Amino acid sequence: MGSYKPEVQSRLIRDLEPVVGQELERHLATQKEWYPHEYVPWSEGRNFAGPLNGDAWEAKDSKLTAIAQDSLVINLLTEDNLPSYHTEIAIAMGQDGAWGNWINRWTAEESRHGIVLRDYLMATRGVNPNELEDLRMAHMSVGYQTPYDDDMLHTVAYVTFQELATRISHRNTGKISADPICEGMLTRVALDENLHMLFYRNLLGAALKLEPEATLEAIADVLENFAMPGYGIPGFARKSVQIALAGIYDLELHLNEVVSPILRAWGVFELTGLSGEGERHRARIAALVDRTSLEVARFTEKREAHFDRLTKRGIEFLRLS
Repeated sequence: MGSYKPEVQSRLIRDLEPVVGQELERHLATQKEWYPHEYVPWSEGRNFAGPLNGDAWEAKDSKLTAIAQDSLVINLLTEDNLPSYHTEIAIAMGQDGAWGNWINRWTAEESRHGIVLRDYLMATRGVNPNELEDLRMAHMSVGYQTPYDDDMLHTVAYVTFQELATRISHRNTGKISADPICEGMLTRVALDENLHMLFYRNLLGAALKLEPEATLEAIADVLENFAMPGYGIPGFARKSVQIALAGIYDLELHLNEVVSPILRAWGVFELTGLSGEGERHRARIAALVDRTSLEVARFTEKREAHFDRLTKRGIEFLRLS
C-alpha cells in the first residue's frame, strides 16, 4: 500500500461513490450487449479423442499462426483467473452500493471474454486442448494476488493501464491470426476492454482532483512495477518475448498507446498547486516515461537486428507492420 494514510482511502471510497454510480450509468448506456455463441464457428467443430471417441488433436488442425496461438492462450489463461481478480478488486474497493454494482457488472462482462475465446479455440481446434487445460489448472491453482493489498487507488491505477493494454493485445492478436473470424471476435472483445478502461480512467481522474498527491503516488508506483496479470502463466516469459517481437504488444506500444495517452487524459503534467510530495511523485512519473523511451529505442534496435539475421538465414517470420 502507498504511504498515504488509510483514512485517505476510506474518504475516497466514500466520496467517489457518486462518480462510480455515474460512470456505471454511462457505461451501461454505451455498452452494447453481445452473445459469445454468435462469434463461434460451431459448424467447424467435431469431437475430440476421449469418451466420445472423437479425433485426437493434431497441429495441422489449427489454421492459426503459431504466434496467434501463443497470444490467444495467454489472453485466455489471463481471463481464466477472473475469480482471483474479482476477489482482489472487491477487497480493495468494497462491495457496498455503486462499487459492488460495478464490480459485479465488470466481472460478468469479463467472463464473456473467457467463454468466447475458449469456445472459438475448441470449435476450430485452434490449440492443443489438453495442453490448454493443463495450463489452466496450473495457472488458476496459483491464482492472482495484487502487490497492493486492500488499496483502492493503486488497484484502479493498475487496471486503467491494464485494460487498455489488454485491448491492444486482443486487437493485434486478431490482426495477426490470419483468420477473419478470430479477428472479428477479438475486435468485439477489445471494445469491452476499452469501455472498462474508460470507466477506471475517469474514476481515477476524479480521484486526482480530490487527493492529487496520493493519486500521483499510486500512478507512479504502478508504472514503475507494471506487469500484465498473466505473468504467472507457465512459459509466459518466452511467449511474451515472441509476442513483443511480432509487434502484438511491446514496450513501444505500452508507452505510446497505453501510458502516454492515459497520462495525457489525466493531465498529469499540467496539474497545478501540488505539494512538494505531489511534485516528487510527478517527477517519478516523468522519469519513468523518459527511461521507457530509451528502452524502446534499444529494444527496437535489437529487434530489427534480430529480424535482419533471420532474413539473411532465409527464415520466414511473422510480424505486424
